[in-house]
Amino acid sequence: MKQVVFTSLVTLTLASAACQTTPSGQENENLLRAKTTMDSLYANYGVEGSFLLRENYPFNDDYRAGYLASEEQARPNPYSYLWPFSGTLSAANVILESDPSYRRVVDERVLPGLAEYLDTTRMPVAYASYINTAPASDRFYDDNIWLGIDFCDIYAATGDAKYLEEAKRIWKFIESGMDDVLGGGIYWCEQKKHSKNTCSNAPGSVYALKLYAATGDAHYLEEGKALYAWTKKMLLDPEDGLYFDNVNLAGEIGRAKFAYNSGQMVQSGVLLYKATGEEPYLKDAQRTATACHDYFFEEFTPDGGTPFRIIRKGNVWFSAVMVRGLAELYAVDGNAAILNDVQRSLDYAWEHARDGHGLFETDFTGENKDREKWLLTQAAMAEMFGRMSRVELSGK
Repeated sequence: MKQVVFTSLVTLTLASAACQTTPSGQENENLLRAKTTMDSLYANYGVEGSFLLRENYPFNDDYRAGYLASEEQARPNPYSYLWPFSGTLSAANVILESDPSYRRVVDERVLPGLAEYLDTTRMPVAYASYINTAPASDRFYDDNIWLGIDFCDIYAATGDAKYLEEAKRIWKFIESGMDDVLGGGIYWCEQKKHSKNTCSNAPGSVYALKLYAATGDAHYLEEGKALYAWTKKMLLDPEDGLYFDNVNLAGEIGRAKFAYNSGQMVQSGVLLYKATGEEPYLKDAQRTATACHDYFFEEFTPDGGTPFRIIRKGNVWFSAVMVRGLAELYAVDGNAAILNDVQRSLDYAWEHARDGHGLFETDFTGENKDREKWLLTQAAMAEMFGRMSRVELSGK
């Protein structure tokens, strides 16, 4: 019955989107694509009689997640881990920002599933990496930060204080992951405090600044500033303006560069500029955004078409989080160059990197096909379409 009820709900919200228009009066195609992608996600990853989701399509009984802190916790499981599931909240939330009727999807489909990851046995309360009816799983600070950001955004869209209260509760867990080792910063994993990563500290700053915007509490502003400063000091590559991945407790830098890490420092810099009016934050953001465009996009010429820089093949969710920062910057400086390439990338992927099930490849050119399609990739595509539905680009 849950599946039948939700199918009709999605049909209703998709129909409502068809009536929405862009500021120029044209139908908002990005929003329609975001909702269509969510429909495909639920059709292919949904579990009958449950609010939970599979992690891959086709479902693989032997799948072991490769992104956890413990090999023993990467055992095959019937449901998605928290990180991929949480991507559906980000996607649904950004659609909600354009279409208030989509709150029903957030409240009646996503949040009941998310509740199954909530761990109330260990204090502070936080979301664990796997469902709470299974053996205890690790709890990641970055997983919870992404959720905290989402709850701040839902509060901003709806004004409903229950979402802000959840964001504030999650922040207590994040603060428990801070100490003076390495001069500050947030660890990656509660149970494996071996490193402090950009993926917990850059979005940690964004999260604190969103809490400041919601509450006016200066404590959050100071936390946002401190986390930004620590990440810049410890993990910035001064050669190009991008950010390294992590620093371990011996002070050794993990030098991999991922789109979401730098993208979150772009967003944090813009939020700090908006909160303080201090120009260096904006300059930092612009420099890192330009570096993202150089590094995480590549030259591409469609058959018979105009060349542009397309988003590189890789973790699509990392790209979606990068786009959050790029969109935040565009709203302040109005430089459309990078977001125009984001839109061209999404348009091309819609036509060339989407299969018969409505699911996306990780290669936006469509030249390379994925044997299995990850839940988080689909959520990320829905998020990017939804985010771009809120952007009116100039200079197309």
